[in-house]
Amino acid sequence: MKRRTATYPRALRVNQVLRQVVAEELERLVDADELPMVTVTAVDTAADMRTAVVYLASLEEATAVVLEERRGHLQRIVGAQMTMKRTPRLTFRADPAIAAGSRVEELLRGLHGGEPADEP
Repeated sequence: MKRRTATYPRALRVNQVLRQVVAEELERLVDADELPMVTVTAVDTAADMRTAVVYLASLEEATAVVLEERRGHLQRIVGAQMTMKRTPRLTFRADPAIAAGSRVEELLRGLHGGEPADEP
């Protein structure tokens, strides 16, 4: 699954600010024991700025349910902190790059017979 990459400066700025705002609010939810610890790895905003996919390092079923319940709250926070015509509708997904990296690491370990590779 290939992620779209922002091709113009506004989308890059929106992605960076969204990532920061959502990560800060998720940290508050973790502190309030409403959510387990999650890491926001990236945000990908659609070209029309109506939707944004928030990629997380891991996304368990229970976490996904809580995030969906709190989505409206998160969107209100984003709307209050960003000056945009529309607040993007947030969706949450596990970052496929994390799974791919883990798979590559597993394959490399298999090549070395399970021993950790020497670092230079």
